[in-house]
Amino acid sequence: MTYPEIKALAAKLRYNPTPSEILIWRYLQNRRLAGRKFLRQHPIIYQTTGNILAFYIPDFYCAEEKLVVEIDGKIHLKNKRKR
Repeated sequence: MTYPEIKALAAKLRYNPTPSEILIWRYLQNRRLAGRKFLRQHPIIYQTTGNILAFYIPDFYCAEEKLVVEIDGKIHLKNKRKR
């Protein structure tokens, strides 16, 4: 995927949150948790090979703490089985 495609996918995920994400976001938004800024569905690119980008999109990300929060475990189990 290209970077614009990755950003579009992250935006789609942000606009279609799960009930769990909605609940947790209430506690993380606007620096409510220990004054730390969290981002929702923020793409993290960890490797590039030519034009191919390896990435993941965590549910929540805090750059200050280098902390990724994933809360929707069932969807990840489903994806894991497909491999």
